[in-house]
Amino acid sequence: MTIDLAHFQLTAIKILLESMDEPCREIVLKSPTGSGKTIILTHFMDEYLKAHGGMVFVWLTPGKGDLEEQSKAKMDKYIHNARTKLLADVMTGGFSEGDCCFINWEKLTKKGNNALKDSERTNFLEWIEKALGDGLSFKIIIDESHQNFTEKSDAVVGLFRTDKIIRCSATPLVGTDARLIEVREEDVIAEGLIKKLLVINENFPQEIETDNQTHYLLEKAYAKRQELRSLFLQRKLDINPLIIVQLPNKSDALCDTVEKWFEGKGISVEAETLAIWLSGRHDNIENISDNKAESVAVIMKQAVATGWDCPRAHILVKLRENMDETFEVQTIGRIRRMPEARHYGNDVLDSCYLYTFDSKFTQGVKESMGMAALEARTLFLKDGHKSFSLVKQQRTMVSDTRDPRKTLAAIAQYIKEEFALTGKKAENPVRLQSRGFEFSGKIVQHTLSGSVVMFSEISEKDRLNAVRITGPLDTHAHGREYHNRVGRIGLEIGMPYNYMNAIIGKLFGEKFSYGGKILSLPPRKLYAFVINNFDALRRIFREAMAKGDGQNLPGLEGVSEREFRFPQSALFTYDAKIKPQSIGGKNVYDGYLLSAAPRSSSERKFEKMFCEGSPAVDWWYKNGDKGEDFFSIVYLDNSNRQRLFYPDYILSVRGSVWIIETKGGFDRTGASEDIDRFSAKKFEVLKAYLSKHGLHGGFVRYDNRSEELCICTERYSDDIAGEEWKPLSEALG
Repeated sequence: MTIDLAHFQLTAIKILLESMDEPCREIVLKSPTGSGKTIILTHFMDEYLKAHGGMVFVWLTPGKGDLEEQSKAKMDKYIHNARTKLLADVMTGGFSEGDCCFINWEKLTKKGNNALKDSERTNFLEWIEKALGDGLSFKIIIDESHQNFTEKSDAVVGLFRTDKIIRCSATPLVGTDARLIEVREEDVIAEGLIKKLLVINENFPQEIETDNQTHYLLEKAYAKRQELRSLFLQRKLDINPLIIVQLPNKSDALCDTVEKWFEGKGISVEAETLAIWLSGRHDNIENISDNKAESVAVIMKQAVATGWDCPRAHILVKLRENMDETFEVQTIGRIRRMPEARHYGNDVLDSCYLYTFDSKFTQGVKESMGMAALEARTLFLKDGHKSFSLVKQQRTMVSDTRDPRKTLAAIAQYIKEEFALTGKKAENPVRLQSRGFEFSGKIVQHTLSGSVVMFSEISEKDRLNAVRITGPLDTHAHGREYHNRVGRIGLEIGMPYNYMNAIIGKLFGEKFSYGGKILSLPPRKLYAFVINNFDALRRIFREAMAKGDGQNLPGLEGVSEREFRFPQSALFTYDAKIKPQSIGGKNVYDGYLLSAAPRSSSERKFEKMFCEGSPAVDWWYKNGDKGEDFFSIVYLDNSNRQRLFYPDYILSVRGSVWIIETKGGFDRTGASEDIDRFSAKKFEVLKAYLSKHGLHGGFVRYDNRSEELCICTERYSDDIAGEEWKPLSEALG
């Protein structure tokens, strides 16, 4: 089975591979629960082993739960012909080149654990010594590295005499000498793998009077579960959202109370709709992670088995009994995964929910998750805006993968333009060589020589002499390096190795026919060309995918059009710490606060300074960033991959409808702070849409020098001093 990796996963794999060439011994992968950490690491191991002979990976896992078997099973599932082993396999046949061995370290270290007898432990050490004696090298991965990593565990790592240790966790401890690779939570959310928001105590009144706090929380959670179930069924999705009721430790009486409450709703262990996961009691736990499982709720204590994964879990009821308990990231992680690893375009379905009266736990959630844990309320559309409509665009292409032919054409065109190639193939090597490309048939490396007084002067290259080192190409030894470089270039643009190899062959190799060929190198020289120019090639390929020229606007055959209306209600999240809590009276929703979150700096300025501050604005609407409920326009990247663009705002200015996208501003030197590589493409499709439908709009950015919001409406530019940008107040009259 193959899997399309998310962009952030490809990026993490790329950085992991680069880090293996750095001098640091320890690499720390910080990756949120639900981000596919195991998938990232198994694909990384596969890529690394392709390029390096004589290597063995040892993947160490903690505790109970058979996490090592789960991880091995995932690698077997997604990596074709992976050489995976468990501890029992190692004890039988030892280590071999290319092995990925998944081992629970507690089976080696924990006192009283009968997994290995003393004689067997000796055999394990002998297998390590034999592998080292045969010239094999070990690389170590420590999964869930925050858990129970003791002096004994560290001693196990020391047995392998490794020069690289990769520690991974959602909450890792990072040493001062370690290389930190962090997968950002917002990137995981953007790909739809985890829920967008954690909503805390939704719609709780300021004052609560209740005779039974437990019953109050369970009622709230059960009502939300019913709402979620109904929304899934409306989409013809048989997903049964799960409530997790987490009890404090030593609370048997409270467990009875919760179980009886559910029985009053017709939910029970006997009916297989209630699950119990407590020490010594496991009822209806089998298959609980299936989206269609019958259980409506599961009752459990604080400790949950490491690696427990139940994506249909949407709601956590955190109960307390005469004491507060410390928040743990892993607890909330149990309800953050999306059931189908995608967002549904509905704020209610794309969020998870916490109900608790535990103030210490709630504060821990907010401190840990920041803007991903917010206060929330439901807002309703004002009567005067219920009839407003626009035409929105949606994708018709089901596939989300890149078109290799379009990718090839885009890269060829970019290289020709970037390096001013004239079409005369014989001139191309000279033109490329003049821009720094290496054409030696040998493998070329560079270093420095000379003397310096202080170590800091080593980075000042003009103080030292450049030294060029050349050596003969060895197709066997450098073949691994070539395939590794091709795969790494593919990671830059999300293209699988086999397609990337064909693209490079067609662009630069003599054995592949292609009308837009740049070079025609024989195999040995092609190997050398890719290895010697690796950094330049991956930069060029990456830039070629995003270059905006307005020439690849999607035709109507690639776009479906539907009516868009403002949603009748919206799950509104805000930052309650902001003072004062001002209401945006011109917003189409009743009770919209200008402390709305999450919002970018540009969005906050636009809402406060213009939408509410300008007398020209009649009303305004903040669009969502993903999903069928929101306004969208289709655009294509240069590999013909359809993408959706969700402009930030729809507003009425003196009776005319405007559509506005806000972007990062310009700093006090005039430099652009926009990090979106596709801004130029989005601008072109917005302009085309506005022209077709007779509307107004553009891109708005904040200029830190003039302290003005500026708008671009005709031609996109990153130069704030250019005539393309005008103060927003002037442009709209």
